[in-house]
Amino acid sequence: MTGRGGDSGRRRQALGRGRRAEALAALFLACKGYRIVKRSYRTRAGEIDIVAERGKTLAMVEVKYRPRKALAAWSITPAQRRRIELCARGFIAAHPRYASHHIRFDAVLMAPWRRPTHLRDAWRS
Repeated sequence: MTGRGGDSGRRRQALGRGRRAEALAALFLACKGYRIVKRSYRTRAGEIDIVAERGKTLAMVEVKYRPRKALAAWSITPAQRRRIELCARGFIAAHPRYASHHIRFDAVLMAPWRRPTHLRDAWRS
């Protein structure tokens, strides 16, 4: 298929893969003892794939699915990190009960037929 129809089909497939990866990442984190507070939290600044709580830590989790985990790790750009950080500020402002929590930025890297990799404190704001 050529033209716009093919592009939208690929985009739909990528969105579907992303949603499945996020659902699997949420299950993976829950099995590790995290409570999933919110999925796909959106603000004008951007989106946080998963907000997860464990004790007094609130993890803002970016989920990346790529053919290889190394590609997934490299796909989190500095601009994307800044958008997630801005979005995290919006989340805390909207949910002040988490203001005393330690905020951490994590990543869950995923690749086909591989166990997810959870990078705690993947970057700092």
